[in-house]
Amino acid sequence: MSPFKISHVWALALILLIPSVAEAHLLTGEGGGFLHGFEHPLSGLDHMLAMFCVGVWGAQMGGRSVWSMPIAFPLIMVAGGVLGIAGVPLPAVESGIALSIVVLGLAIALLWRPPEWLALVVIGVFAIFHGYAHGAELPNATDPADYAFGFVVATGLIHLAGIAVGLGFLKVQKGQLARALGGVIGLGGIYFLVS
Repeated sequence: MSPFKISHVWALALILLIPSVAEAHLLTGEGGGFLHGFEHPLSGLDHMLAMFCVGVWGAQMGGRSVWSMPIAFPLIMVAGGVLGIAGVPLPAVESGIALSIVVLGLAIALLWRPPEWLALVVIGVFAIFHGYAHGAELPNATDPADYAFGFVVATGLIHLAGIAVGLGFLKVQKGQLARALGGVIGLGGIYFLVS
């Protein structure tokens, strides 16, 4: 299946989710439900950049990585969320998140194409940190299941945006634009790492 068709499958899957999203408990208050979970990945530039990079890098690697990396990230992120909910200690969470932006940005900039299993391990490690950060906030949520569903849906949409940009940029100047974008994002990760 071509990457273009894969992006259409993702878009169709998300459109099919709209009725269930409409039925979700849209709770208000500090913890909230679906909407608060959905907003969370979109409200932090560090989270958004890393998730966007997963989509761009998957598109850049091509083949099964176009879909396997963006699917694996939120699934592993849920496991990290469970660790956060359980209060399992995980040191340097914010540094791990910042480092994810640096590494993923550089992977794009350097056109790194490791074996798919290694790319999945790399994003899996970072997904644990991102999920942990979300999960540590879940105990305060009014409806943790809706909150978790919201942030997984938002993460998927960010991955889709990354895939679309990655596939679009592959043809522009032989992928140089995508590599430049990765470099800029990697530099942004260094900012998050030192601040």
